[in-house]
Amino acid sequence: MYASNLLKEGMIITLSESAVASSQGRAIPISQIKPSLLARLLWRFVRKVPYGIGLRSPYSMEMAIRECGALRVLIAAIIGGALRMLGIRGVFYRIAGEQAAMIDAAGTSPLYPDRVVLGPRKPDETAESISRALNGLPVAIVDVNDIGGSWVVGASSNISSSLRKTIEEVLRDNPAGQGDELMPIVIIEPIQSDIMLMR
Repeated sequence: MYASNLLKEGMIITLSESAVASSQGRAIPISQIKPSLLARLLWRFVRKVPYGIGLRSPYSMEMAIRECGALRVLIAAIIGGALRMLGIRGVFYRIAGEQAAMIDAAGTSPLYPDRVVLGPRKPDETAESISRALNGLPVAIVDVNDIGGSWVVGASSNISSSLRKTIEEVLRDNPAGQGDELMPIVIIEPIQSDIMLMR
């Protein structure tokens, strides 16, 4: 493995969810995506934000529909839109599901300017498999961004719920970087009571 010469007991390996998904063939060229009528309608209602595209594209919206189901996405859009008018945000993704929340639109990554990157398939099982290949070192698959979002989307069985929270807190300032910095692996090494990050 790329980082094998750095690994030792006690370390926690974190992997970018986009990198894992891409290795599973889940970076889909937009040339292979034909947005449905529903996708062409719904993407226009996604709030424009300065930190990314998300589902504000007919192509990424279409992939959300394929991943989560048209009815579920439609219900999420109706309820989420109604509550957004009341100042309550984020309901769409809570209803549509985590796979919708993990979709990266084409143009988000310099590596994939023409591809929609889905969330990883079976992230807990994938993390467990990687952990076994690394002699049982804990492995977490994470979705982190530059605005303080940090989420463990999958973890090996030797990562407890409290350790998940610690990993999310440690990665909150996004040491892997964003955009063309493209650091798919971050190694967390405990040093006494502190935690040091290695790239």
